[in-house]
Amino acid sequence: MVTADIEISEVGPRDGLQSIAPVMPTAAKKAWISALAAAGIPEIEVGSFVPASLLPQLADTAELVSHARTIAGLAVAVLVPNLRGALDALAVGPHKMTIPLSVSETHSLKNLRRTHDQVLAEVRAIRAAIDALPASQRPRLEGSLSTAFGCTLEGEVPERKVLEMAEKLVAAGCDEVGLADTTGFASPKQVRNYTRKLWELVGRERLHGIHLHNTRGQGLANVMAALEVGLTTIDSSMGGIGGCPFAPGASGNIVTEDLVFLLESQGLRTGINFERLFAARRLLAAALPGVELYGFTPAAGLPKDFVAATAQ
Repeated sequence: MVTADIEISEVGPRDGLQSIAPVMPTAAKKAWISALAAAGIPEIEVGSFVPASLLPQLADTAELVSHARTIAGLAVAVLVPNLRGALDALAVGPHKMTIPLSVSETHSLKNLRRTHDQVLAEVRAIRAAIDALPASQRPRLEGSLSTAFGCTLEGEVPERKVLEMAEKLVAAGCDEVGLADTTGFASPKQVRNYTRKLWELVGRERLHGIHLHNTRGQGLANVMAALEVGLTTIDSSMGGIGGCPFAPGASGNIVTEDLVFLLESQGLRTGINFERLFAARRLLAAALPGVELYGFTPAAGLPKDFVAATAQ
């Protein structure tokens, strides 16, 4: 296995699919997850433990976790909105669970139907459930600082509120926090500033990654800022599918294929094989006919004589 300089966390099976109406068959999801892992993707967020009535697309998450856990070397991640979802997740054993806390409380009420205090209470209960397990079975718990850079419902989100919520998530029991540009508002300046200030507040060991959307075309510019400041994990979605159904206009995760090319072209190893990555994209396209997939690199192909850093 290639030692990666930057880790890509593929969120397509969760964040990518959650906004897509046609339900992708479970067998096709399993094949896609297997193909992503075969391409060298080190971590995949395979789904979310939310009620099937709310998001029928994600009703098979437990089955997908069980499948993904059979893939050697793959880190299996899931999103959990509350204690109930976390308990369902713990029953099948993901390596990482993420609970989103929208720094915009208006968005939190839309997304989770919870105030900040209620979300923090859920975090404390989840922490207790994790700690009740043998140490070898405990997943890492991440608190995602959603809408950290701005909110389609509230507008500007104060920096002081981002820092406050990060500190409270750690105090409630999160192993780490993650920055999330849920609405595509982020600027490179914000990415650098927020990362540095969060490191000062909670420690570098508690913030490794960032979740970016390309809603306003700033996605890869924000990746460059994240690399410059020293973040080591970037979320992305194959084909750029996805967005937040509870944040109007917040479409477009950054495209995994374009992200891999950006990183590899700078000499940063991702551990990902382009040929196999494009093969995984073809599986996705076949399983979701009529759903538009984005990305410049798959359309243009790799430059002549291009040699990826991972292949060197």
